[in-house]
Amino acid sequence: MNNSFKINNFDLLRILAATQVVGAHIFGHMGLAAPNWWSAFDGFPGVPVFFVISGFLISASYERSSSLKNYARNRVLRIYPGLWCCVLLTTVVAICFGFNFLNRAAPVWFASQLVGVIYTPRFLQHFGFGSYNGALWTIPIELQFYLVLPAVYWLVRKARNEQLCFWLIWSVFVVLSVLLRWLFPQMDSDVGPQKLVRYSFFPHFYLFLTGVLLQRAAAYKRNWIAGKALYWVVGYLGLVFLVRFFAPAAALPYAAETTACMLVLAIATVAAAYTVPGASHRILRGNDISYGVYIYHGLIMNALIELGLIGRPRYAVLLICCTYIAGYLSWIVVERRFLRRKQQTISPRFNDTPQPLKDLSRRPMASGQ
Repeated sequence: MNNSFKINNFDLLRILAATQVVGAHIFGHMGLAAPNWWSAFDGFPGVPVFFVISGFLISASYERSSSLKNYARNRVLRIYPGLWCCVLLTTVVAICFGFNFLNRAAPVWFASQLVGVIYTPRFLQHFGFGSYNGALWTIPIELQFYLVLPAVYWLVRKARNEQLCFWLIWSVFVVLSVLLRWLFPQMDSDVGPQKLVRYSFFPHFYLFLTGVLLQRAAAYKRNWIAGKALYWVVGYLGLVFLVRFFAPAAALPYAAETTACMLVLAIATVAAAYTVPGASHRILRGNDISYGVYIYHGLIMNALIELGLIGRPRYAVLLICCTYIAGYLSWIVVERRFLRRKQQTISPRFNDTPQPLKDLSRRPMASGQ
């Protein structure tokens, strides 16, 4: 099956991933118990899906960018305009709720957020559920991915066997992820070294690199991936079931099995992107609202919490509706305007034949992101 690289469902998968994150935060912070059906949706965590898609698309963008400067410019246009508007609006909303920004920490915090160093200062620790925007912790990780990727390609191009070098780097980060999950089992906490590890790219980079390798292998036209989403999704769910109910008590084997689940999820994600690949365009009509949904739902949730609108399903519905509206407005008013300034890299005329890594240093490098 030969599917075009450009025709895919990544926009749809990203909005589904963002919705999963929104749902997880609703049941975690709005005083609502998760219904039984939620466990099935929650089995597909949104953040790992984002990381895999990012690796798949950003590596294609890097390989076909005309220069490192063009690559960096496109990354800035993708991330920062939406983030800047979100941080500015967050400041306005917090002031409206009585939070004082006339202190020494506020200018430092504001400047840090604008460059992507995300944290919640003390003067905002009582805003909403205690984090000024709980979803933004992935922004610095994505930025680290963008910075490290050119270094990986540089190292690979220096190797005698480029493909083997790429796989060795991937293997190192898979093992590193297992070890970090074993050494820091409470990585999702916001305390001490656990938080520092979580905010670094080290435990997550294997997912990004998996996306890179799937892109390099032209997975979008492989018979065992393209059109095979159902098989990979069923296989992933089966593996998750085995891990949840039959996992050993020892932390190290459990960490390894969790990483294995995420690797299968990575393949399932790319398979879904190229199964009925025209579905995304038919549903979304080219509107990629996932980034706006992701970065604004935390702010809207905090506003509802400040207003005392929690504990009832209708408030969750209100949150979801407002979040999707905010995501659409962010796309139309901000993101799309800046993305039009990107230098196009991936085009409908993109050659489906994967190129050896040694050739990439001598040819223009295009993106879906």
